[in-house]
Amino acid sequence: MSCRTSRRIRRTPKPPSWLPVDPYILALIGTVVLAALLPASGAGADVAGGASTGAVALLFFLYGARLSTTEALDGLKHWRLHVTVLACTFVVFPLLGLASHGLVPYVLTPQLQDGFLFLCLVPSTIQSSIAFTSIARGNVPAAICAGSFSSLAGILLTPLLAALLLGGGAGGFSADSLMKIVLQLLVPFLAGQLLRRWVGGFIARHREALGYADRGSILLVVYTAFSEGMVTGVWHQVTPLRLGALVAAEAALLALMLALSWYGAKRLGFGRGDRIAIQFAGSKKSLAAGLPMASVLFGAHASLAVLPLMLFHQMQLMVCAVIAKRRSRDPLPGQEPVSPAPVAVG
Repeated sequence: MSCRTSRRIRRTPKPPSWLPVDPYILALIGTVVLAALLPASGAGADVAGGASTGAVALLFFLYGARLSTTEALDGLKHWRLHVTVLACTFVVFPLLGLASHGLVPYVLTPQLQDGFLFLCLVPSTIQSSIAFTSIARGNVPAAICAGSFSSLAGILLTPLLAALLLGGGAGGFSADSLMKIVLQLLVPFLAGQLLRRWVGGFIARHREALGYADRGSILLVVYTAFSEGMVTGVWHQVTPLRLGALVAAEAALLALMLALSWYGAKRLGFGRGDRIAIQFAGSKKSLAAGLPMASVLFGAHASLAVLPLMLFHQMQLMVCAVIAKRRSRDPLPGQEPVSPAPVAVG
């Protein structure tokens, strides 16, 4: 999407007012429960794994077909903002992830710490960063481009950082693992870019229906990963106390990144609108990009590896929704404070 076409923003359907969380989060929880009760095993696991691989390839093909190469290159004009977001995502976050080694074994188990570090390596979100920036009346075009660039960079940077920082924890990362990620994620993305001229219009017209394909792909990856975890018995390693400690550690991580991205952007001389875009794009992590990579990198231990990412994903949505609504009340230059209109975020 273009940095100059900010009006074309996809909004997710508004959930029923009585739901305390996004329906998609409930679907994720339901998928985990299903994997716990009816895990895929044997031939069923092979079928689920093959379907998951194909679904993820389709997901990244759609990502590539939606992103206009020309418009994305045009967005590089605001390079200082994009570099700041990339630094938050792929420098500051990983450094904090490395610092979490000090939490082992008293707070986190080694396996949970691997997952905690992995969540610090995945790229930023696109859709929710745009939505929250819009609610807060920030620089929406910058959020569009920053999220897109982060996701594209993450296809290569995340597995390389995992190889460097996780080592053996990433299921024995190897050149074969990197090749699988390239074939499963990068090649479909590039194919989408090449075919965008012919399929872009169709995808734009059926955006809502294809959005269900996006989310369905992630649910299938979650089911496959957690099924494998149930079959191999890795869930016996997580106690309620450890789970509570993980949530506390992630809350501290999110609070620190929200503060660093907001006040750091101010020190760098960015204005209010840019600071909002930097905060929301620089403090969040993408479940859609992280899950497929984890399934390749961690193998049978993918369920434990993605648990921190899934918890962080829900936490960041709830916290950023509150921040966005509060920022929307801030008076702009020459304006009186306003009352925000209710906007749903998925």
